[in-house]
Amino acid sequence: MADLAFDLAAPLAARLREAVDVEGKLPRALLALGLPAAGDVALLGDPDGWQAARLAAAGIAVRVEPLAEPFRIDRPDGSLDALVSLWSGFRGVEAAARDEADRVLRAGGRLLVVHDYGRDDVSALRPADAPEYASWSRRDGPFLHDGGFRIHVVHCFWTFLTLEQARELLAEAFDERGVAVGARLRRPRLSWNVAIYHRTRPAA
Repeated sequence: MADLAFDLAAPLAARLREAVDVEGKLPRALLALGLPAAGDVALLGDPDGWQAARLAAAGIAVRVEPLAEPFRIDRPDGSLDALVSLWSGFRGVEAAARDEADRVLRAGGRLLVVHDYGRDDVSALRPADAPEYASWSRRDGPFLHDGGFRIHVVHCFWTFLTLEQARELLAEAFDERGVAVGARLRRPRLSWNVAIYHRTRPAA
């Protein structure tokens, strides 16, 4: 789904959202990396999504654009100050997708792409060979080498009220992997590192 890195059933996703980044580090990092609090900003994803609401609560007004295949944004040329993609978009970097983002961005506009980074507790819930944890963040990978992005890693958490609550949700949502991760916890939170790949639209 567009506003979480995991595709979960709706009840489980709702419970997980209550624990994810309760400190609001991700919206603050997006602002620090050039997402304007005022301006023409588009978010790729679900119009009713949780992250759109989080950004709005942080004072960032966004208009949500649906993900489409092939990648196309229904906006005029040079009409956006920033474009944000959360997890589902820019699965690696295709030249056509980057060009489409550049088309709708004004010169100097910002493209901010959010994916999991790994090296944390949450990464144990997914296969070890997930590209987010391997090729994407390498200097010779699709974002940093071919895509012209820079990377900023935000050290976030999944924070639960109790250790028992954390273990219960992890087991229900992630089966054997969740049980194993829960058994290793000694406090009711998981470390969660998020990569924001960011670039500025060239003037020409």
